[in-house]
Amino acid sequence: MRPGGDPPHPDRAADKTAMLYFRHPHPGATPMKLLGSLTSPFVRKARVVLAEKKIDYDFVVDVPWNADTAVPRYNPLGKVPVLVFDDDSTLYDSRVIVEYLDTMTPNKRLIPATGRERIEVKRWEALGDGILEAAATAFLEARRPPGERSPAWIERQRAKIAAALVVAAADLGENGWCGGNAFSLADIALGCALGYLAFRFPDIDWRGAHPNLARIYDKLMERPSFAATVPPP
Repeated sequence: MRPGGDPPHPDRAADKTAMLYFRHPHPGATPMKLLGSLTSPFVRKARVVLAEKKIDYDFVVDVPWNADTAVPRYNPLGKVPVLVFDDDSTLYDSRVIVEYLDTMTPNKRLIPATGRERIEVKRWEALGDGILEAAATAFLEARRPPGERSPAWIERQRAKIAAALVVAAADLGENGWCGGNAFSLADIALGCALGYLAFRFPDIDWRGAHPNLARIYDKLMERPSFAATVPPP
């Protein structure tokens, strides 16, 4: 399987379907549900945005690879995250979900409304998601039986990751945040990408090669939204 977009992630057996409840916004109100796994970095991106925007929701842990998964009922592509509304209508693909979430409340806008600033943030998101797509593809390919595995395909994905990290480090430079002076979706996208590399590819020494990426990731990990969404060991 060599997917693009938000690939489903093979999670540990401990990631069985369960529901974790967050505080409801109003008595009697039915909150949105977010379907996803604990290890998917695309799900993590949506969870970080929900936390930063202080939006209440129910988190339904559902692994698309499990036989009893309900994900295809809500997303015909069988991928997570999926945002489910109280009328069972849905949004899927993390980019669509986080853009919608940013419009829900006026506090702490993560995506500029218009202009060059907006495009710069979306470009960072594309770069972070691209790292994730390449990493997920390499990870899944490495899990195939040896006779079916393509080392060349894996190396191609790892070369994409290495090139993207060089660009990310150069674009970040000595700035405090990816978008300049303020925390934004750009930082969330990069942070989720770096966190996934730390989780699945400990042999990639992005910290040593790019100290500025290590600094921003450490700063992001001081935020409760990032600290609370670290994949389980």
